[in-house]
Amino acid sequence: MRAVLIVNPNATSTTAAGRDLLAHALESRTELTVVHTDHRGHAIEIAQDAAADGVDVLIVHGGDGTVNEVVNGVKRGREAGAPAVGVVPGGSANVFARALGISPDPIEATNQLVDLLGEYRRTGVWRRIGLMDCGERWAVFTAGMGVDGDVVAAVEAQRAKGRKVSASRYIRVAVREVLASVRKEPTLTLHMPDREPVGGVHFAFVSNSSPWTYANARPIWTNPGTTFETGLGVFATTSMNAWANLRLARQMFARVPDPVARHLIRDDDVAWIRITSDVPVACQIDGDYIGPRETMTFTSVPDALGVVAPAAKAP
Repeated sequence: MRAVLIVNPNATSTTAAGRDLLAHALESRTELTVVHTDHRGHAIEIAQDAAADGVDVLIVHGGDGTVNEVVNGVKRGREAGAPAVGVVPGGSANVFARALGISPDPIEATNQLVDLLGEYRRTGVWRRIGLMDCGERWAVFTAGMGVDGDVVAAVEAQRAKGRKVSASRYIRVAVREVLASVRKEPTLTLHMPDREPVGGVHFAFVSNSSPWTYANARPIWTNPGTTFETGLGVFATTSMNAWANLRLARQMFARVPDPVARHLIRDDDVAWIRITSDVPVACQIDGDYIGPRETMTFTSVPDALGVVAPAAKAP
């Protein structure tokens, strides 16, 4: 089995010792090549070249941004017999890996990965998951327009100044951006299958899995019924009332989550959603700010990617 280990050495929680341990463990199971990323978009290039070369599996050691790049590289490469993607978390949130059932601890995740590669040798079958086609690129777990994009843009600006990204920093920035949006007029309109368009929307999250994200170890839920095996989840609001949204936020942190509110538009299983805006608004895909957009269409594509991960849990 030919494998490429793609390492982002600048990811939040990667270490030289951890990278060496991971490479050593993979060498016992695969014919391994190790490649380090050195610029934005590099993982796309590496994955695309590996797919074209007939590699069997790509292992990502980095955060969600590196995972997104690798998946986009795979989807740009060969479709038939495309390599499977595995993840050993190395970022700050690692939402994709956790949603797949991979431990956030890199050593535990390495042991999981080795066991899963052994299982593949016995069965010859990878787990398959759905992805989100965003038109200009693929998303693996989330996208958003409005305040969600503003938060990601603000965090990226702080990262560019050398500030460490953490769950607490995201929360502080999110609170600030939400408060700044309270007096703004809503500009978004949602278009979904078999229903009338909904206007007057302030912001919209689109999910490909659950939870939506994590605050350290605590999951935050927008669409609890959305999984890699369903359609997309939609979570949008028609009000920025502080008290109403605080109640909604409390539901998102609940141990048995089921967010419901009069100003909430939520569906956990839609085939596609188009979001239009009267003016350009901030947009993010998998925690990566892609700039202002007036129109975005998000489409569920089932069975789109092979992954090195435990079998999906029953709903």
